[in-house]
Amino acid sequence: MYLSGETIRQRYVDFFQSKGHRHLPSSSLVPHQDPTVLLTTAGMLQFKPIMFGLETPSDRRVVTYQKCFRTTDLDNVGRTARHHTFFEMLGNFSFGDYYKSDVIPWAWECLTKEFGIPAEKLYVTVFETDDEAFGIWRDVVGLPEAQIIRLGADTNFWAAGETGPCGPCSEIYYDLGESVDTGEGGPGSENPRYLEVWNLVFMEFNRLENGDLTPLPAKNIDTGMGLERVASVLQGVTSNYDTDIIQPIIKAAAGLAGTTYGQDPKIDMALRIIADHGRASVHLIHDGVTPSNEGRGYVLRRVMRRALRYGRLIGMQGGFMYKLVPTIMAAAVSYPELKKAESRITETIKLEEERFETTLERGSRRLDDM
Repeated sequence: MYLSGETIRQRYVDFFQSKGHRHLPSSSLVPHQDPTVLLTTAGMLQFKPIMFGLETPSDRRVVTYQKCFRTTDLDNVGRTARHHTFFEMLGNFSFGDYYKSDVIPWAWECLTKEFGIPAEKLYVTVFETDDEAFGIWRDVVGLPEAQIIRLGADTNFWAAGETGPCGPCSEIYYDLGESVDTGEGGPGSENPRYLEVWNLVFMEFNRLENGDLTPLPAKNIDTGMGLERVASVLQGVTSNYDTDIIQPIIKAAAGLAGTTYGQDPKIDMALRIIADHGRASVHLIHDGVTPSNEGRGYVLRRVMRRALRYGRLIGMQGGFMYKLVPTIMAAAVSYPELKKAESRITETIKLEEERFETTLERGSRRLDDM
């Protein structure tokens, strides 16, 4: 079943609204009153005060699609089919309401009925001592034991950071088939045959600075499904970058470079980097981040200049990123607020490109004078 990125978002929200969830908008990439993180890296961050029992939720069941930004794998962005700085996370949350016996069957229903993914293509992992989750997958969902794998804490105990809310999880994988099997293992391994599409976190503990786990005030559910990943499955492509979410940006960048995507691996990598970093830059600037030499501004500057460097490697001279802004916005129809800030975003990117060009020219002159 082919589904566009926009349709996936809407079907996901509609599905969980039918289960009594309230749809809340994405929070900013700049976390609100959370000094523990520089930028929003997961869908649950805006709900940490609720999970700690510091705030009372207005709704105990919530569904979102959340803008996220991570630099942990920056060097791999563009080199692989799955790594990004900016991505979207579909999530459903329960704050002291439902738990494993509800969320596991719902996840299965969403994937197999709403999205039409064949049951035989799905595998799940559970925390090695989580007999409850294992039993629900086997006895309630009806998944064969061969498709349920017990794994340790390194893969199936999730936390947002070194401290804070955490808990065992159950991850759902899509089998891409023998053609990409490297023989490195099954779901939860480095084998690219098994693509993680959804993580169901049973958030019931708080990890302290000394590593101890204490119970949270209530047992919560925090799930995360990578939009770009599930889109690659539903659109029958092998890379997140080949989905309708990112391809228009890549094609626009290729047009500016006077080239075609899919003909040269090195050029393709540069175009993927430009598309990813362009998306990230637009959303970061919209949310109030400006290029600078410290904090969030430095992260933005680093990402932008990495894209500009790769652009120069494929012959793109002068400013070009600002010309991608309209295409990036057209591909982000679920974020209409971007349009209101289009001129500010465009000017910020254009100014940073000019600064980068000035820096390069100054460095070139110094080399000539040596």
